[in-house]
Amino acid sequence: MRRFFRSLGALLLIAFLLGCAWLGGLVWFAVTMPDKPSADRRKTDAIVVLTGGEDRLAEGVRLLSRGFAKWLFVSGVHPGVRKAELMKVAGVEDAAIAKSVVLGKRAPDTRGNATETAAWLKGRKYRSLRLVTANYHMRRSLVEFRRALPDITIIANPVFPRPVNPRPWWHSRRAISIVVGEYNKYLVALTGSSAR
Repeated sequence: MRRFFRSLGALLLIAFLLGCAWLGGLVWFAVTMPDKPSADRRKTDAIVVLTGGEDRLAEGVRLLSRGFAKWLFVSGVHPGVRKAELMKVAGVEDAAIAKSVVLGKRAPDTRGNATETAAWLKGRKYRSLRLVTANYHMRRSLVEFRRALPDITIIANPVFPRPVNPRPWWHSRRAISIVVGEYNKYLVALTGSSAR
């Protein structure tokens, strides 16, 4: 019986330490989450937008129209969506801008975004890209993109969607759920496993 309680105590201690490590990591993840737009104004060979919010696409189009790159690749577009529909949502009326937009429709998750982008870049002599996604999604995206594109310079260009950013995110249950969920997915991505 004494051995049982010792084993139980050891397991509880391990669980407590793991919980503390997880919580400490979550605090670090949340505190270091981007809270300002990118200050890096360098031009890149391409802009890559990961679908998941209109603000991402709008930012990608804005960067393209201002000459930050010659091409905009939108990864993770639903197979049934046509470019004309997407451009309408983004408010694009300039045909020249629309011609510089390429849609990727095969990515089911963030790892798929990186793989799809790598496939699009294959054969092109591009050496850099500007990555546009939500601030809470950026760290995991960078893990996957740097793994898939180790020789490409990646500039992080976060956007700040609701409900995570209208006020301190910890004031909203939904925002807490998003940040905690993204942190857990980030941990999974670090192991090399896929997390949607």
